[in-house]
Amino acid sequence: MSDVGALRAEVARASRRLAAEGLLIGTAGNVSVVDPDTGNLVVTATGVVLAECADEHVSVVDPRGRLVAGDLEPTSEIGLHLSVVAAGGVGAVVHTHAPAATAVGCVRDSLPVIHYQQLLLGGEIPVAPYATFGTPELAAAVSRTLIGRSAALMANHGAVTTGGSLDKAVENALLLEWCCRLLIDSSVLGEPRFLDEAAQTAVVEAAIARNYGTTRPAQEEN
Repeated sequence: MSDVGALRAEVARASRRLAAEGLLIGTAGNVSVVDPDTGNLVVTATGVVLAECADEHVSVVDPRGRLVAGDLEPTSEIGLHLSVVAAGGVGAVVHTHAPAATAVGCVRDSLPVIHYQQLLLGGEIPVAPYATFGTPELAAAVSRTLIGRSAALMANHGAVTTGGSLDKAVENALLLEWCCRLLIDSSVLGEPRFLDEAAQTAVVEAAIARNYGTTRPAQEEN
């Protein structure tokens, strides 16, 4: 059986880390993780200064959004979190107003693959159309945009990343922000080059062949 107290502490810790990295600013943004035993959502409360998020600032809601634990109302984006989780295969959701990701979503319709590491997010990252925060329209738009990938940008708003675990969703948020910053910085120097489909396929094949991203013992020379 899962420890809800530990999950609340995990959400608070992730919020503080994202704030320290500059991805969550003031009360802007929210973080959640699914309780695997109950399907309930453990999520930051509304109005919390995320850099100071503590266990008591994290609420628990059932799949219909009804409060089942905690003293505070959940984030105003609870519908977005529930919608993304309901789509399946998601263990955690991170929504940020990260500066670079937000800037890209204010200008572009997508983030093309600017670096091969971006393939870890699913490749090109579309920008979900604008809708007012906290609305079913926004939740539906972001959920659709996330199909087949673990990151989405939000027009004139921010970004959402997902993961099988909260640690993974946080890492995806950091990677997305890095890719967006890379696009912005490279655009200052000239017209950025993007990886086409052939280059992306070659990266995937090389990663599989080399077991990329995992540690393994060094082989002794004969």
